[in-house]
Amino acid sequence: MLQFITHRNDRYDEITGTQAVLEGGCRWVQLRMKEAQDEEFLRVGREVGRLCRRYGATFLVDDRVHLVRELGADGVHLGKNDMPPREARALLDAGKIIGATANTFEDIVRAVEAGADYIGLGPYRFTETKRNLSPILGIEGYREIFRRCREAGITLPVVAIGGITAADVTPILETGASGIALSGALLGAENPAEETRKIETILKHFKS
Repeated sequence: MLQFITHRNDRYDEITGTQAVLEGGCRWVQLRMKEAQDEEFLRVGREVGRLCRRYGATFLVDDRVHLVRELGADGVHLGKNDMPPREARALLDAGKIIGATANTFEDIVRAVEAGADYIGLGPYRFTETKRNLSPILGIEGYREIFRRCREAGITLPVVAIGGITAADVTPILETGASGIALSGALLGAENPAEETRKIETILKHFKS
């Protein structure tokens, strides 16, 4: 699983960046606009959602549970300081996806108990696309957390996130991650669609 988390740089905004990675084969997009007002989030979200539907991609919004229904999104991703997954579940329509952010094994346990559908675990390394970064995990941190997950019988999908590049994908998957979430590594590439295809090929090769 490759999840694209939107941001903007000097060449792409949330909409054009989403278009590029969808053309490259990504089929999971999370719209993250931490500083935007709801009106701006809705304007962009309608276009990102339209693109996702055209390409048959899963469309999640970051944090804003109250906008999921209006945007026709498939679900929401919740940070550690956002609404708890159990509370979001009570507000969302049946079948909506709820992701939760984790930095430790204990975070994962809490998210599982709260009914999350998947975990975003990170950061793997330093990333400039996110503020208030939690402690860096690195490859050894991932190995230890996934070891404890296996011992505890936790099988919820866990997606690695935070400063990941193409060269990191296979080593991270070998620790037990179910997928990868990328942002800067795709939009910062010379050709984001081509970089997306490259990552998707690595993921498919690993699974086979």
